This record gives sequence, structure tokens and C-alpha cells, in this order.
Amino acid sequence: MALPPFQRFLDEHREPVYRFLVAAAGAQEADDCFQETFIAALRAYPKVRADSNLRAWVLTIAGRKAIDAHRARGRRPLPAASPPEPAAVAPAGPADTELWALVAGLPPKQRTTVALRFVGDLSHAEIAGALNCSEDAARRNLHEALAKLRNELRKGWTP
Repeated sequence: MALPPFQRFLDEHREPVYRFLVAAAGAQEADDCFQETFIAALRAYPKVRADSNLRAWVLTIAGRKAIDAHRARGRRPLPAASPPEPAAVAPAGPADTELWALVAGLPPKQRTTVALRFVGDLSHAEIAGALNCSEDAARRNLHEALAKLRNELRKGWTP
């Protein structure tokens, strides 16, 4: 089986990669991460084996670009005279906003695992491949992330 032309590959994976990046890197960083993801994919595309899982491969690249963006955000100076700009994309609802704010507060591997599982709809094996870890480690990262999220949501929940 031969690899599809890169344009077809891009067309097939554009939306899931962008949704993943919005969840993993944030709405403001998603466009830059998306562009960097597909530039890196284009460079590496000729070396990809024809039997590779292209979706998991490109989401692995996207996950690494999201982590890079998160690290760069910590080194970026903030303007002192003006407050940060509001998000470009309006949140879906108050519950979603609260949940994704909690996800954003998770450690990078756990945050990426949650995004790959619930936004990218990847299996534990595919997540393990994307994070370059064992399947058990991927399951553990997801389990710990979900436990932290449940704990935080219970703290704020009042009957």
C-alpha cells in the first residue's frame, strides 16, 4: 500500500488535528501549532512507512507542538500595561469552560493524554505511541488525570 498524496492526507486529518490542538494548546495557540504540525509532517512525510497509522502519527506531532507551545508560553513576557486579550473562540458553555480550565491545569503528559483520548478519540495503544511510552503508562496517565479532574469537580459541586 502506498502513502496517499500529502494534500489528501492534509484534507483527511485537518479537522481532528485542529480540534486536538484547540483542546491541548488553547484557542490562541492552535493556529500556530497547526501550521507547525503540518510543516513538520510535510518534511517527514517521505520517510513514513506505508503501513503506518497516519492519524496517530500526525497527532503525535501535534501533541509535541502543543507541549512546545505550552513551554514557550511560560517563557514569553506579559505586557504590564494592558490585560490579556479575551479568547478568540467563545466557549461552548460554563460547564465546558470549567472542565477545560481544569484540564489545562493538569501536568503536560496528563493534559495531552486527556486531549488525545477525548478530542482525538485515540485508543490507549495509539496514545502510548503518540507519547512514546508503554500502553500501561498511557492508561495510568489517563487514569490519574481523570481522578484529578473528578476530585476537582467534586470540590466545586454542591447538591
